[in-house]
Amino acid sequence: MGIQTAERISQHDPSDNFVFQRSILAYYEAAKRVSGDILEIGTGSGYGVTIIAPKANHLLTIDKFETQLDLTEHRNVEFRQMNVPPLQGIPDESFDFVVSFQVIEHIEDDGKYVAEISRVLKKGGKFILTTPNAPMSLTRNPWHIREYTSDELEILLLKHFSSTEKHGIFGNDAVMSYFNKNKESVEKITRFDFLNLQYKLPRQLLRIPYDILNRYNRKKLLKKNSVITSGIKMEDYILNSVDDSCFDLFYVASK
Repeated sequence: MGIQTAERISQHDPSDNFVFQRSILAYYEAAKRVSGDILEIGTGSGYGVTIIAPKANHLLTIDKFETQLDLTEHRNVEFRQMNVPPLQGIPDESFDFVVSFQVIEHIEDDGKYVAEISRVLKKGGKFILTTPNAPMSLTRNPWHIREYTSDELEILLLKHFSSTEKHGIFGNDAVMSYFNKNKESVEKITRFDFLNLQYKLPRQLLRIPYDILNRYNRKKLLKKNSVITSGIKMEDYILNSVDDSCFDLFYVASK
């Protein structure tokens, strides 16, 4: 996945604001829960590091791409470029917490991914993750290997963890207003896919057209609904008990 794709959310692009604000909420919710030695899988553009780092004795953040983050601002932060799984060079029971947001849906072998995270966690350690809630997806995302229902994610995690806390990230009326406008726009595009090719063609063939249309759609929504798009704040999202209407699953798995 290239760094320029619509999958990489930017805090500097107003058209990403709808997704960015709920991504920020996830980091602040994680920051309430973490301490000690922390591993983050999926550095992205690094905005989460500034939220998590103050809570850590040591934060190791990893990503498949090189980071643009200025690590001199965070003396307790280390970055490693790495494809996962496995978590190469990381010893067993090294971390108190592992945080991984919007990553697991991209992992081919999700079972090995979860097993590796359990391996590097200390006894009693916790894995905090988010991933899109499948019932709320408006179309197939060819960048994702799969998306999960709440039950599917719990089943996967309980193969390697003793228990889970199940939460979801929900939006208020302002968020739902944007979502419904986005849904209308997506439906106007996908109505031309009368052969349902988005679910029949290989993911690799769909990535570029999906990315172009996704970015175009976000820009168009910003232009036509700038107040709604730009006005969404982190406070417009809330963490609550999981159900099918949440945007993202927010799970805490305990070893």
